[in-house]
Amino acid sequence: MGGTVTAVSSNGTYSFTKPNRETITLLDGLGVEGDVHAGVTVKHRFRMRKDPSQPNLRQVHLIHEELFEELRAAGFTVAPGQLGENVTTRGIDLLGLPTGALLRLGDEAVVEITGLRNPCAQIDGFQKGLLKQVAGRGEDGAAVVRSGVMSVVRAGGVVRPGDPVAIELPDGPHRPLRIV
Repeated sequence: MGGTVTAVSSNGTYSFTKPNRETITLLDGLGVEGDVHAGVTVKHRFRMRKDPSQPNLRQVHLIHEELFEELRAAGFTVAPGQLGENVTTRGIDLLGLPTGALLRLGDEAVVEITGLRNPCAQIDGFQKGLLKQVAGRGEDGAAVVRSGVMSVVRAGGVVRPGDPVAIELPDGPHRPLRIV
């Protein structure tokens, strides 16, 4: 069970999109080196206003590249990094992973999935109508969020496009992902 890293992105300033890089370096317990969201405590502006001391469960944002193809079929053009993710993958059902799943990215780096990315209105600022494509309600009325997953770094290392991604599921009953 695994996939591939197709792109890596980071940005040292607050911006919705993140430029693609040749490599990114994950720092144990912090996030992406040089990225504005790296740190032990929360770095998301809205969450910092509420409580700046809360732990940063959003150190590394991952999105599956297959989402971009679905969005293209709906008339949107989205490329890696444009939704603010740090790591774009292919071949992994990121949204179907349980909380606590480990992803080994390349030879050294390991991230632990903490939950779903909470999509925000900035997505519509990027492309009008896009928010409804990545967030909504299922037939049963439950929230459906497709804007990627968030994680924390458990082991640092360099990550680059083409790196393999291996999945380790947690022991015991699996907890579904919730918005973090």
